[in-house]
Amino acid sequence: MTDAYDYSDRIGRVEPSATLAISNLAAEKEAEGADIVDLSVGEPDFDTPENVVEAGKAALDAGHTGYTSSNGIPPLREAIAAKLRGDGIDATADEVVVTPGGKQALYETFQTLIDDGDEVVLLDPAWVSYEAMAKLAGGDLSRVDLAPHGFQLEPALDDLAEAVSDDTELLVVNSPSNPTGAVFSEAALEGVRDLAVEHDLAVISDEIYERIVYDADHVSLASLDGMADRTVTVNGFSKAYSMTGWRLGYLHATEAFVGQAGKLHSHSVSCATNFVQRAGVEALENTDESVEEMREAFADRRDLLVDLFDEHGVDVDVGDGAFYMMIPVDEDDADWCERAIEQASVACVPGGAFNAPGFARISYAASEERLREAVDRLVENDLL
Repeated sequence: MTDAYDYSDRIGRVEPSATLAISNLAAEKEAEGADIVDLSVGEPDFDTPENVVEAGKAALDAGHTGYTSSNGIPPLREAIAAKLRGDGIDATADEVVVTPGGKQALYETFQTLIDDGDEVVLLDPAWVSYEAMAKLAGGDLSRVDLAPHGFQLEPALDDLAEAVSDDTELLVVNSPSNPTGAVFSEAALEGVRDLAVEHDLAVISDEIYERIVYDADHVSLASLDGMADRTVTVNGFSKAYSMTGWRLGYLHATEAFVGQAGKLHSHSVSCATNFVQRAGVEALENTDESVEEMREAFADRRDLLVDLFDEHGVDVDVGDGAFYMMIPVDEDDADWCERAIEQASVACVPGGAFNAPGFARISYAASEERLREAVDRLVENDLL
């Protein structure tokens, strides 16, 4: 059948999400009856906290099913602003846009800031959608490789200084990091601040995993002197509150930025879902105990994996946040991941998807039993 559509140059710049492609393949194999240990998925394996679910149900029962104000309901924006002030950011509700997922907040930020030919700097390994979003906006990429530095930013600050210039429009910082789990030190973020001020550039601080931190302290970039007016802080509810399917996120920036990004927001998604926003208020205000239980479980799983890999002579850089780990594999990481799922029935994401060839990303958002089984299967099939 002839394809009659004339596709845009814009859509030709990007490929489908590699992480979702692996997850979809794992789901297909499971539907065919295969027992797949899926370590590719980027979502907690915990139920949404019951009080949040009940808040969503109560909002539905109360008839909160219509449109809201485009930037979000006032109680949620107020709660987000209060949360940000607790992180040291001088935030008000008028500086917040509530979005259907953190990914939408990122997309709107790229579209608001980047024109054709603008330089965007990424810290590799970088989450797969940053590159796609930059390219969709017409941006040109410059990249800084953190792999030689144990995936940490502080020892790579000289490399970052060489990468940015007065021509740089935007730098993307993700701490804790997907895919490495690295939490960047305050000194590293101060280095980012100094370069941002020197070169008058904007920074996206993607803090979606900031509640999932173990042996380090999370620092919000916008809390540092000189960064309040040049940082777009992006966060959401998917990871900390196990609300991936609820699709709720937000961005915080200056009122001027919110005014510009809000135009795109109003013409695209209109608003985040009404009853979901009301559940978000409950999540922010009354789930600290549930979040801590999840965080402790992830910490135990991380430590378990480190021990298991060590038993088999696999040395990994241990991240202090999120629920991911990068393991060194064959030079052809795509082939390794294909063999892992075909031979061992273990789903992992090739490091090349994050511009980190020679690694595979595994998610430890799975039970300890399944994690042990995954390692055993990889060993039995000579993949470790």
